[in-house]
Amino acid sequence: MDRPGFMAALVAGGVAGVSVDLILFPLDTIKTRLQSPQGFHKAGGFHGIYAGVPSAAIGSFPNAAAFFITYEYVKWFLHTDSSSYLTPMKHMLAASAGEMVACLIRVPSEVVKQRAQVSASTRTFQIFSNILYEEGVQGLYRGYKSTVLREALWSWRQDHVVDSWQSAVCGAFAGGFAAAVTTPLDVAKTRIMLAKAGSGTANGNVLSALHGVWRSQGLAGLFAGVFPRMAAISLGGFIFLGAYDRTHSLLLEVGRKSP
Repeated sequence: MDRPGFMAALVAGGVAGVSVDLILFPLDTIKTRLQSPQGFHKAGGFHGIYAGVPSAAIGSFPNAAAFFITYEYVKWFLHTDSSSYLTPMKHMLAASAGEMVACLIRVPSEVVKQRAQVSASTRTFQIFSNILYEEGVQGLYRGYKSTVLREALWSWRQDHVVDSWQSAVCGAFAGGFAAAVTTPLDVAKTRIMLAKAGSGTANGNVLSALHGVWRSQGLAGLFAGVFPRMAAISLGGFIFLGAYDRTHSLLLEVGRKSP
């Protein structure tokens, strides 16, 4: 990919990511509180549903930009003929690589955001400071493995983008289905990020976290928050992929016209 292509991917991905995260933040807060160990009402219910939004806003642009830059670069690096049977695999590998890189930014933002969502009375910066003081930088990366696993599997729904409208519709349907399937991993990620420092869950073992939820709450616990998660990701897929593809195309067009 040429230089303008990388710049277009960075700006388009960042703009699309920020838009989706801020518009759909209340659904994410509801989902997090449904998945929290203390339960929805004790975690805040419908009160303060924008708690943690500064963390999401700060991390959203670089997170989305990192994903799409990596995604576009890997697609370019694994260049194949558009008619090749390997094209879907190329897109899946590119999406998975993009998620792994983006999670380096997403996970610290997510840890702070989720703790703020279940403790609406505590300021976001205070939560960030407490994590660094009590656990160090590694505390900000608690749940990295579960997040990468969830996102890598979720990103495999990515496919060849034809135009903005088709991209948006496909993103909505594929995102909703993937959201339902990966909800147990999202629950595990939430429990790991919210666990008290030094507890068994805080060590980041995904299977252990899933077993703990199954033992205490059964199947309902593993799929806690599935409906707001499906709604958020379906709408997010519609907005995110459509906005990215349209913005990316416009920026490339401007780049071609510029001297």
